[in-house]
Amino acid sequence: MEKNDLLKHIAETGYNVGYTAKLHFASYGIIEKIPGLINFVSMAFGIYALAFEGLSTKGISSTLLILGIVGLYVNNRNSDKILYKIKGDELTNLFYDLKRLNNEVKSASGELTDFSDRLSLIENKFSKGCSSHHIMFATWVAHYKFFWEQQTGWIEEYRKFGFFRDKVPLTLWLVLATALFYAAFNYAELLGYICELSQNQSKGANE
Repeated sequence: MEKNDLLKHIAETGYNVGYTAKLHFASYGIIEKIPGLINFVSMAFGIYALAFEGLSTKGISSTLLILGIVGLYVNNRNSDKILYKIKGDELTNLFYDLKRLNNEVKSASGELTDFSDRLSLIENKFSKGCSSHHIMFATWVAHYKFFWEQQTGWIEEYRKFGFFRDKVPLTLWLVLATALFYAAFNYAELLGYICELSQNQSKGANE
């Protein structure tokens, strides 16, 4: 294998390993933090509903009910939390191994077979160290953690990332497109709802 081809292969594997590590940490973080956040939001809305009549609407009640269902869904995955953390740590170690391998290959001259064998070993460990199922919205969090928090310059040297194609999840684009489509065809109804909510809050404050 040519040196440049090997470096590209390492970069591609680094992307796969690094992103997957963040995916495991995202699942762990959601399970760890979301139940407490939902409890806080529910209690906060409950307190404000006592002061502002507009918050005691069916829409708010339905939202809180949905949050409760989300909390139950997350709690059902609580037994997987530690496994996500362990696998995330293991994959992070492989990511740093790939970064070191990348630097060694760049400064190497001559035979590259040993480096290629080490890459294959890391890829085997990677394929055996991944969880196949992750919690809902973990991919969104993983994209943020990998592309906006992780140092990926050594990967981008050989594997370029596009903002629209790579750095923002496809499912997020679909959600945004659906929301804009709905808003475009129901803007009058949405404006009416916002005005009504504002009026109810004003009445509650005056009383």
